[in-house]
Amino acid sequence: LDVISVSTLALGAMTIPKDSFSNALTKNIVAMLVWLALSIINSSMVHTFLRHSLFYENPRYIMFICMVINDALQLTLVTALYVVSYIFRKIHTSVCCLLIMTAVLTTRSTPLILAGMAVERYISICFPLHYSQMCTVPRTLLLIGVIFILTATPPITDLLITVVKEPPSFFHATIFCDHSLLFRDRSIYYKNCVFDGTYLSFVALTLLYTYCKIMLTARAASTGLASVKRARNTVVLHGVQLLLCMLAFVVPSLQAALISLFPHLSLEIRYIFFLLVYIIPRFLSPVIYGFRDEQFRKYWTRYLSCRSRSIFQVRPALLKMNL
Repeated sequence: LDVISVSTLALGAMTIPKDSFSNALTKNIVAMLVWLALSIINSSMVHTFLRHSLFYENPRYIMFICMVINDALQLTLVTALYVVSYIFRKIHTSVCCLLIMTAVLTTRSTPLILAGMAVERYISICFPLHYSQMCTVPRTLLLIGVIFILTATPPITDLLITVVKEPPSFFHATIFCDHSLLFRDRSIYYKNCVFDGTYLSFVALTLLYTYCKIMLTARAASTGLASVKRARNTVVLHGVQLLLCMLAFVVPSLQAALISLFPHLSLEIRYIFFLLVYIIPRFLSPVIYGFRDEQFRKYWTRYLSCRSRSIFQVRPALLKMNL
């Protein structure tokens, strides 16, 4: 299974019929509006995080903002690939390589960041007296660095294998920007299957273990039940996020089966999967921390209210100047 085939979700192989202009325009406008809305939310969160030192001195919020930035980058890449696939049927191979490798990196980073966030919640609930020694800012930054090194390794090895297997002219040609068309060697497919199966199993077991431990702590605890319940619910939401992330690994097979059953709806099926797999899951990070975390919500809503007041104050001033 390909980790990410964003362009295939958009248009697919060259044999797929072209969408009508009105349908293509509507789909791209919806995709751009969703990207714009999420970009505004994500940028406001990053701004709130950077403005208050209590957040970037807390490992929990550091990992959260890393998730937000990772999701924002992934959303931008997949939306760009989706729109580009309608405008340009083929792009330069080197440009496609850069886009696909970065998209793969951000896609694979999400589950590992979720595992790190679940472990942080587990330590804070099960080992509260040792939390300040175990969860420090330097260790958190080191963990984030290790995560990105691990997730960067597969796309880099994909590129190295392709450089060895493909002729130099391949990188100077234009192709339809799709993971399977860019990295064509079968060894890449089998390598990624092993890697994805191993690290997704690790993440799933980590979430299951932390959830069970937090549940046992919740049953034994006589005080602080509210914080334990919030931590338990947070891990559950991380599990939901993981399931949505895993859709990216099973979509190609499921999508192919549905298209074989309903070939006349191939473009609509690809568009629905594009929204369900790559767009809608990006809404979960703001929900988990932006709205559920009381401390972050307080500063975030204060920032949003100040921004809205400034906008409304500027508009009357402009109207007076025009009059």
